[in-house]
Amino acid sequence: MSMSRRGLLAAGTAVIAAASLMAAAPETFTATASVKKGTVSASAPVRVNVTRYATDAERAAAVKAVREGGTQALKTLLASKPDVGYIELGDKRTGVKLALERASSGGRLITVVTGEPILHLGAKLTPSKAVAGFDVALAMFEVQPQGPGVGDISPAAKVALDDSGALVVDDYGQTVVWLNNIAVQK
Repeated sequence: MSMSRRGLLAAGTAVIAAASLMAAAPETFTATASVKKGTVSASAPVRVNVTRYATDAERAAAVKAVREGGTQALKTLLASKPDVGYIELGDKRTGVKLALERASSGGRLITVVTGEPILHLGAKLTPSKAVAGFDVALAMFEVQPQGPGVGDISPAAKVALDDSGALVVDDYGQTVVWLNNIAVQK
């Protein structure tokens, strides 16, 4: 399981703690998820729908939950919340419980968190048995004003904050699931 998350996640706490841009929601983003492990590769269409972005108070509550109890506390907090969108990966739709956005140097950085895993991606890029603790899914991607955006998705993850307050995502899969050609649907 990978404790190292890609460059976009390095600013994880800033995503959770940053002030909202109040983008016009609902918004729908499309992308292609792709993963490669050894000689095996797979791809699938992804659709991320956001009907509402989190308020500052909702962000603060999520940070507090992760700080005090990691994934389980976040999952408990999210269980009481209505869906604010969905992630559709292939033919599976999972409700989004928390949607965050902030300005980035190239556009907007969007983070969505589900209250349950989408799938536990195994060594051969096939679904595997669920493992306790990998109880949420998280997608983080940058939307560009011109041209396609990029990002990644952790279909089953654990979350925590490190000593400096940065978000640490432990992905069940041992390889990056990239989101490519991200676009805002009109």
